Amino acid sequence: MFSTFVNAWKIKDQRTKILYTGLLIFLFRLGVHIPVPLIDPTAIRSIFSSSNFFGFLNVMSGGALKQMSFFALAVGPYITSSIVIQLLTVVIPSWEEMSKEGEEGRKKLQEYTRYITVALAMLQGYATVNYIGSQGGVQNPGFFSYFLISLTFTAGTMLLMWMSETIGEKGVGNGVSILIFSGIISQLPQAVVGMVRDVIAGEIPWWGVLILTIIALISVAGVVFITQGTRKIPVQYAKRVVGRKMYGGQNTHIPFKINQAGVLPVIFASSLLMFPETILQFINANWAQNLHRVMGIGTWLHTILYILLIFFFSFFYTMMQFNPIDTAKNMQKNGGFIPGIRPGRPTSDYISRVMTHLTVVGAAFLCILVLLPMFLSAVTSMETGFGGTTILIAISVALETIKSIEASVMQRHYKGFLD
Repeated sequence: MFSTFVNAWKIKDQRTKILYTGLLIFLFRLGVHIPVPLIDPTAIRSIFSSSNFFGFLNVMSGGALKQMSFFALAVGPYITSSIVIQLLTVVIPSWEEMSKEGEEGRKKLQEYTRYITVALAMLQGYATVNYIGSQGGVQNPGFFSYFLISLTFTAGTMLLMWMSETIGEKGVGNGVSILIFSGIISQLPQAVVGMVRDVIAGEIPWWGVLILTIIALISVAGVVFITQGTRKIPVQYAKRVVGRKMYGGQNTHIPFKINQAGVLPVIFASSLLMFPETILQFINANWAQNLHRVMGIGTWLHTILYILLIFFFSFFYTMMQFNPIDTAKNMQKNGGFIPGIRPGRPTSDYISRVMTHLTVVGAAFLCILVLLPMFLSAVTSMETGFGGTTILIAISVALETIKSIEASVMQRHYKGFLD
């Protein structure tokens, strides 16, 4: 693995991508420590010490929320906006046609995504500062102060949006995933030190930490399994004589991943749930607080919605990435068939069934890996901000980034990471 990374470093364009990604991550981590104006740090520490919900949001933002920094909202509004656009693309026929128009259509939809991101960031930013102000966390509270802080939060989100898009175009891996990954990893040492300190002080049981560590290791193994695991469907091609040459006759296979959508269902499900919960958390009305208590992190309603959204996005992105009908048609045109299955409609139906079964298994694995640490935390009363979601995202992004680098290296005839 190390030698492969060295080989990747020797490739000029790959080295440029790695350095460029590292530079943007450095700027992200630098922005985390730039506080917004008119915020009282003492009041912010008091607010965070009394809410596990804020602890989870803080981990996902890489520590920016707890410091009320320039990047406090992180990429949450951008992710939510992307979800809205992709769902509308399926619902609105003109947008669906636009998505199929190539680069120009993609740029137009990306422009819509940015507009919605600005609106969501302003809404979430104002809700955030309004709640902080009600708790005495804003100096000189008033409309101008609230607007200035909200505008600063929105500017930070837009800068992170640019960073994520730039990493995707000129760097390594998926930009949004890389930024979330770097934020999670940056909070890990602090979480470990805090957990050890609490064990020494007797505030949490040592056996709870041991069980949590074992589950974390099992989660890592599970993530690797669902990321690397595939089912291979055998395909045979009939022999064809064209002129004086014979083509086909070989046996091959179609690989289907257990979890075709990767970590996206978890990222999108958590972001979609966090947005309304964040807004409700920051509304002082009784109905909003009651609704937040009902659907907050750890409640049954939150858990059920989380599971349903993970399954929904797993199927949604699997259908977007793979079309069984087109695959069956291409196989039939090239003289291919699945042994025991007739070409045409029966083949597409068979592929659809296989994809459905694999997607159900993959989504179920995601739910188990995400919810198991959550239940353990409830039993042991251990609140770290880390859970199955953060572990799943971190490991999955690391594996996907390694695969991305490996693919570039393999194109230049070097050995891969897994060799």
